[in-house]
Amino acid sequence: MSQQADRDRLVEIRRDLHQHPEPAWREFYTTAKIVEELERIGVDDLYVGRDAIAEDARMAVPDDEELAEWYEQAREAGADEAVLQQLEGGYTGAVAVVEGENPDEGPTIGLRVDIDGLLRAESTDEDHHPVQAGFRSKHEGAMHACGHDAHATIGLGVLEAVKDGDFEGTLKVFFQPGEEMIAGGKSMAESDHLQDVDYLLAAHVGLDHPTGEVVAGLDGFLAVSHFRAEFSGEPAHAGGQPNEGENAVQAMATAVQNLYSIARHEDGATRVNAGKVGGGTATNIIPEEAFIEGEVRGETTELKDYMKEKAERVLESAAEMHGCEVEITTNGEAPSAESDDELVSIVADAAGETGGVESVVERDELGGSEDATYLMRTVQQNGGKAAYVGVGTDHPGGHHTATFDVDEDSLPVGIDVLADAIRDIAARRP
Repeated sequence: MSQQADRDRLVEIRRDLHQHPEPAWREFYTTAKIVEELERIGVDDLYVGRDAIAEDARMAVPDDEELAEWYEQAREAGADEAVLQQLEGGYTGAVAVVEGENPDEGPTIGLRVDIDGLLRAESTDEDHHPVQAGFRSKHEGAMHACGHDAHATIGLGVLEAVKDGDFEGTLKVFFQPGEEMIAGGKSMAESDHLQDVDYLLAAHVGLDHPTGEVVAGLDGFLAVSHFRAEFSGEPAHAGGQPNEGENAVQAMATAVQNLYSIARHEDGATRVNAGKVGGGTATNIIPEEAFIEGEVRGETTELKDYMKEKAERVLESAAEMHGCEVEITTNGEAPSAESDDELVSIVADAAGETGGVESVVERDELGGSEDATYLMRTVQQNGGKAAYVGVGTDHPGGHHTATFDVDEDSLPVGIDVLADAIRDIAARRP
């Protein structure tokens, strides 16, 4: 296949995925499309749905009604019925395995790519390239605003490139659901598929690095925990008997104010945010219910735990102060992690010899959170090594904005860099 024909196929896959963005545990069409491509490529082993994850480790799973709506939407869009049956109930994602020459004598190398979209509307502006080219999201209120459509495409391309090349060892590609909600990494990390992985790469496009630039190792992951706090009080007539009520909104408001008063820590950066709040039923009723959806972060897992403990104390104290009760649930969580020097060096060398790469940055700070850290730490704790790679792409609009898009010229660049790095890791075994 010519280089242009190969690029055209990659673009076609990416645009198909872009038109069908699906959030955490609802990636029914996405997983089915990935499986279709994997079967075309031909892999030695393929694990789908329940077989790809640790079921009990899923977080932030939607209710059955919402799952059913997204499932039916995928079916109507043409997703393979046999694959959909394996995903029913929100068990999305896949793990594909390719064995090279003498797999028993070579290492097992993993590549993790995330596949989910975001619950936000995509731009309808005529200047927005997906609008111009006819591949804007078909799912109103959802879009690929962070490049996971490109990630899934790159994962497929790397698998095919390694399969067709000179490779001694085993490659596992983890098509992970639920990254945006920090909900899927743990379930893949705790699956059996990661236990024999000696080396792991994860990848992300963009991150304010232009097309042609590669970051060999990203660090600076903020450990994160998402929470939902539900306050319950007692209703009363706001005009007639205000003294008989226990105001849940007042408890919620007190909690929001005091969350931002948590003392910062001398050991590193910490964050807290009450991102979504609500409650009450009518202007003349003392509100009996209210909620906060928020998050805490820390430069290390320990600092995240510090913030989480302080946040829970604030939430509980605010409820008690106003005669209410509060139920706190964790909706998603991820630790911090660091890229290993040995793998960063190999990726940098591979990138330096790849056509289309104009500059190589050895290390940079992510400055956000990522649940690939679950997989990275699992491999590292098992005695292996891991690195998180940045593949530059020109993107109008920032990540998570309505105008985000990727430069499709970065797709083959990312595939070539990662495939070459995987082959070099197998040969050098750092």
